[in-house]
Amino acid sequence: MADSIELARRLCLQPPARRTGTGRCRPRGRLGAPSLRVPRPPLSLWSSLRCRALDSTRPVAVEGGLGDEEDEEDEDEEGESYFALTSSRLSRVDYLGESTKGDLNVRREHLDAFGGNGKSTLHGPIEEIAWQEAREAESLLRELGIADPFSVRHSPRGIFCTRTLNLRSISVIGYDMDYTLIHYNVMAWEGRAYDYGMANLKGMGFPVDDLEFDPDLVIRGLIMDKDKGNLVKADRFGYIKRAMHGTQMLSTSAVSEIYGRELVDLRKESRWEFLNTLFSVSEAVMFMQMVDKLDQGLVPAELARPLDYKGLYSAVSRALFRAHVEGQLKSEIMAEPERFVEPDPELPLALLDQKEAGKRLLLITNSDYHYTNKMMNHAFNRFLPNDMAWRDLFEMVIVSARKPEFFQISHPLYEVVTNDGLMRPCFKANSGGLYSGGSAQMVEKSLDIHGDEILYVGDHIYTDVSQSKVHLRWRTALICRELEDEFDALIRSHVQKEQLITLIQQKEVVGDLFNQLRLALQRRTNSRPAQTLAATCMDDQELTESMQKLLIVMQRLDEKIAPMLESDGELFNKRWGWLSRTGLWDKSHLTRQIEKYADIYTSRVSNFLHYTPFMYFQSQEQTLGHDVHSYSRRQQH
Repeated sequence: MADSIELARRLCLQPPARRTGTGRCRPRGRLGAPSLRVPRPPLSLWSSLRCRALDSTRPVAVEGGLGDEEDEEDEDEEGESYFALTSSRLSRVDYLGESTKGDLNVRREHLDAFGGNGKSTLHGPIEEIAWQEAREAESLLRELGIADPFSVRHSPRGIFCTRTLNLRSISVIGYDMDYTLIHYNVMAWEGRAYDYGMANLKGMGFPVDDLEFDPDLVIRGLIMDKDKGNLVKADRFGYIKRAMHGTQMLSTSAVSEIYGRELVDLRKESRWEFLNTLFSVSEAVMFMQMVDKLDQGLVPAELARPLDYKGLYSAVSRALFRAHVEGQLKSEIMAEPERFVEPDPELPLALLDQKEAGKRLLLITNSDYHYTNKMMNHAFNRFLPNDMAWRDLFEMVIVSARKPEFFQISHPLYEVVTNDGLMRPCFKANSGGLYSGGSAQMVEKSLDIHGDEILYVGDHIYTDVSQSKVHLRWRTALICRELEDEFDALIRSHVQKEQLITLIQQKEVVGDLFNQLRLALQRRTNSRPAQTLAATCMDDQELTESMQKLLIVMQRLDEKIAPMLESDGELFNKRWGWLSRTGLWDKSHLTRQIEKYADIYTSRVSNFLHYTPFMYFQSQEQTLGHDVHSYSRRQQH
């Protein structure tokens, strides 16, 4: 077996190691993860490979793939390291433009330990070596029961890449909390937000008694038109493809008549409101239902000033804002977190892998300290090993961050100094601290890092992802739980979609012949020869009869295709279809926002557990209209 595969086998067939106070390693069992029942190499080999070779506190920083440099300071009583990590000082960019910081390099002199001189055993054309090594690697992954990244990516729990990202070059990973680290039951959380918001509207005098929360009325990525009282779905260019007025879907012809060639422009915030996150569900449902009430003449004029759709939206927004700010909803959640929070046992372990790989983890949330502490205790502590608590995972915690302003300007910084939330002003953040307020620039300065060394993970396209990208050039990851439902729906609709595409292709062929005959008839009418001699020689009756037959076939195909197109995506949402697409082929406005601002996106943070903290995510092929071939590319790992 090839040397590098044998090395991987010896390393992988052991449980993960954990640092102890003496600097040595001991095996660590992972709570909730099954252990591998495999033979264990001799202890001396284990100590050599795991304790010395992978001791991340003593690597020699080298340039290139095979390092020759040595440093006496990097040797301990057990001998020098087999591996070295590329430091920031020596890092370059690779052929995909990503930093090589954090890449693991093999010291040339230690290749002899794995079956002979590296130059002789790896001699030969690299194409042949790589082919053999790849086969061996796939075999070993199967033997270990580990799914390879290519397989994981094509699953509901995959991590999808829009811009190439090398996790090895990431020093710091920051996390949002609500709907990112903490996932709420949408029906429970947004349902109660709706109840509190409606109660506030009722207190203001609005007629709401006969209304109920309907989460299927909206999906993330839709856009509220506050001028017209509509909810719309736009394609990647901003053209509106579907619309709903109040709670009633509009026909295609009505959409065309209302909007024509008008484009959605999210910069016009006075008119358009983008549903960035699941927190927007309750607001959109309330607004659409109250539009119906306004159209029915049931809203007293003095309640919405002015008495139009925009004034109505302002009233709904105020009512829901009060439900959040006055603490009614969060107090109820803190009292019964098990009712609202969906547990994820894999989540703390994913973060633990990242921390032990040397990543410095941050929690940056708009929630206050008391709520954050309660939710994190509930979601994390019971799933962490060895009496760890959630605070042990994070280098720094920032509550009441006031995003998106956190990424734009600086606010006063306070340190939370007691368990009951007592705070004092401070001017500098330190590792291990718990703070309120501050700014992203303060985080960069405190940790002595900046820009593309930081990956920020959140669920809000604007507040979390776009602002950290636009203002600071942080790398970004979007969490979108609905991806799992859409992926499953795409699988279930596969047969119907194939049938639809077959019919469309058939119509294309029939239609092309019809158009050619129509052109031949046009030229014949004007005493000009047709495109070819055979077309010119066609009998007049044969030409017209062929065109009649083809036209009838196309009309019948249209009758079949139209309802199939209309129902495409119904398995995800009956009103709006797919989350990621608008129509059969085009991308939705949401997908365009994701591609523009999120380097990677996935359904939940715990999906990182199915990869490694060293993953090299490569963006997928973006096909063009004139591409001759489509290439399938696997991710490197």
